[in-house]
Amino acid sequence: MHDIHELVDRRAVTAVFQPLVDIATGRVVGYEALSRGPAGTPYESPMQMFAAARAAGRDGELDWVCRAAAYRAAREADLDPTLTLFVNMEPRAWRAPCPADLIPAVEHARHRLRVVTEMTERAIAEDPAALLSATANCRTAGWGVALDDVGADPMSLALMPFVHPDVVKLDMQLLRRPDDPYTARVVAAVSAYAESSGAVVLAEGIETAEHLLTARTMGATVGQGWHYGRPQPLPAATPPSARLPLLGTPAVAPGTRTPFAVVSERRPVTRTTKAALMPLSRHLEALAGEGPEPPVLLACFQESRHFTPATMRRFARIAEHSPLVAALGVGLDAEPMPGIRGAGLGTADPLRGEWNVIVVGPHQAAALVAHDLGDTGPEPERRFDFAVTHDRALVIEAARALLGWLAPVRSEALAGLVPA
Repeated sequence: MHDIHELVDRRAVTAVFQPLVDIATGRVVGYEALSRGPAGTPYESPMQMFAAARAAGRDGELDWVCRAAAYRAAREADLDPTLTLFVNMEPRAWRAPCPADLIPAVEHARHRLRVVTEMTERAIAEDPAALLSATANCRTAGWGVALDDVGADPMSLALMPFVHPDVVKLDMQLLRRPDDPYTARVVAAVSAYAESSGAVVLAEGIETAEHLLTARTMGATVGQGWHYGRPQPLPAATPPSARLPLLGTPAVAPGTRTPFAVVSERRPVTRTTKAALMPLSRHLEALAGEGPEPPVLLACFQESRHFTPATMRRFARIAEHSPLVAALGVGLDAEPMPGIRGAGLGTADPLRGEWNVIVVGPHQAAALVAHDLGDTGPEPERRFDFAVTHDRALVIEAARALLGWLAPVRSEALAGLVPA
């Protein structure tokens, strides 16, 4: 194997599988597919293999190769359709079309396998619109979504509601630091999400009976790790098992409705002036700078002139510790300041008429949504219809809707993720 190009061209990847086990019964409920490069080469390690592919600009294609290898192995082992196959997806693969020679394997998976796609929190910060489109595409196929390594980075807690994962995978280091205050905060946030959504909590890295006990205490119902089995080829026959529950599609698809439309349907609307709304807007912005876990801050400014230098500086300070800070408005660039995601709106865009400030963190949620009445008088006297909500589920619906405007992607650009 001369280089990474030869590896990708020859599709020289194999898949091994680690069992996922129901902690209460000890029954296998699924497997996670793990990729390996050619034995005895530097690329045998998946980390080195993907690092080389990223450097060569072929990580998207390699990701397809790895997933196709997992699907073929599952087909050859006649994996029982009640078992769930967990498959990782690299963020940049969402924009890479499926190579023609791999489509048969992916089509087989679509029609014959029960797949959960694993993704990490860094993906939504890199490309939120693509991530949400990809997750919607997976769910259209009847597949699920898992958020991996939750707790490895505080950002994952704030981003968890946007992914709306069917399965939350606790990072293995949490089991090794059960008395750490940070672990307690992560477990509390995950437990709250699982209780409200019905998601499954899976503990990674269970190697001992003590780890298993800790996983139970953290609320995990599914376990993974050497205590249950090391990665290896799938067994020739897999017994049927109970199916892991999947949540289905969230209430509001990204980019289909505006935050004001979402909130005003369920909260009373009040009419006031811009001057009266300014203190409330700044209060919500200040919430994004509080607490040990950084929140997401999303805001619509109508036009770039309202995103003043002073506001830019406030947002830039928040962006230093937040997983995602975004500002939308007519005339705004894709990155108005380092660390701030931007989106320029068209003059006829429905968001141009809205002033929104949305904050979502692991333990807090708040939204101000306002609709401009079109006054032409002095700026402080311009009138808005507005509503405020701290209802977490409603705030997240509004935020999910808004994310569709960030670096929007056409649906066909991602259609190859799960071929129809």
